[in-house]
Amino acid sequence: MTKGNWGVTAILTVSAVLFVSGVVKKLSYDEGQDEVKLLAVIPKGTASMWWEVVHKGANQAARDLGYEVIWTGPEQESDREKQISAVEDVMAKGVAGIVLGPNDSQALVRPVEKVKAAGIPCVIIDSAVDADPSMYAAFAATDNYAGGAEAARIMGGVLSGRGNIILTKFVQNSASTDARAAGFAETLAREFPNMKIVDQQYTLGTPEDCRQKTADMLLRNRGKVDGLFAVNHPSSVGAYKALDSLGLATEVKFVGFDSDKVLVEGIEAGKVVALIVQNPFEIGYQGVQLVVRAINGEALEKRVPIPSMVANAETIERLKKEHPTALGL
Repeated sequence: MTKGNWGVTAILTVSAVLFVSGVVKKLSYDEGQDEVKLLAVIPKGTASMWWEVVHKGANQAARDLGYEVIWTGPEQESDREKQISAVEDVMAKGVAGIVLGPNDSQALVRPVEKVKAAGIPCVIIDSAVDADPSMYAAFAATDNYAGGAEAARIMGGVLSGRGNIILTKFVQNSASTDARAAGFAETLAREFPNMKIVDQQYTLGTPEDCRQKTADMLLRNRGKVDGLFAVNHPSSVGAYKALDSLGLATEVKFVGFDSDKVLVEGIEAGKVVALIVQNPFEIGYQGVQLVVRAINGEALEKRVPIPSMVANAETIERLKKEHPTALGL
């Protein structure tokens, strides 16, 4: 064999070894990837502090159960199309299960039906979807109607059953916040006939828009407002900032839903009467735990309630010690 032939043979041999080595490595990598058990958790929006606490709970449950989480979704809770795209994207990735917080109870019906048709277990968290219950494995959430009713009773108590109220809502067709508003309004009408909602406004879902819409209502009804209820984290933060900036935080009694550092400070300053506080960490944790149980073929209760709490001047110090993540601290 000539030197040239030896050279060609050596090159081909080395190439073959490298090729085979690469194939083996690729196969080993792929096999390793197959061992990774993936879940998708799709929140209403990724920009909210509240949903970041849900994320922490979901991650903890996934670690406890040997799964990894894909956290994806729209930045703003009003972006229905982005959330629908997120559902379709994770289906294409072949996730074992999906935990979904629908940001529109109607727009997300078809995506949930597609997930069911694909044979992927789905658990709904936080906010209901108008799909047939057979389309999802379970629904884990606060009892939102009862939370709104509790807020109405707190407001009725602090105002001695008399007064004019304004209501800062969230985006329309957000089932959880619509239920809170309904619980509040219907309880006022039934139990406090001398209290009246004189103004209410849906918002675009951001704290700034909630602040502006609340300020508009306060100015439009200046001197006639005794109480204000806001239905979730962005609306509560925005409404509180509107009251504070207008110098009305001690004049108008404020009850909010969800918590935040600034709202906790409001309680401590005597500017916030009370907050109905959910447990977002537990909602995320239970969502992942339930979807893994569904993956394993376990029978689940269709409705899994997550208890809420009342934060006020009497309870705030205890809750800061026992449930700091629920308070957004």
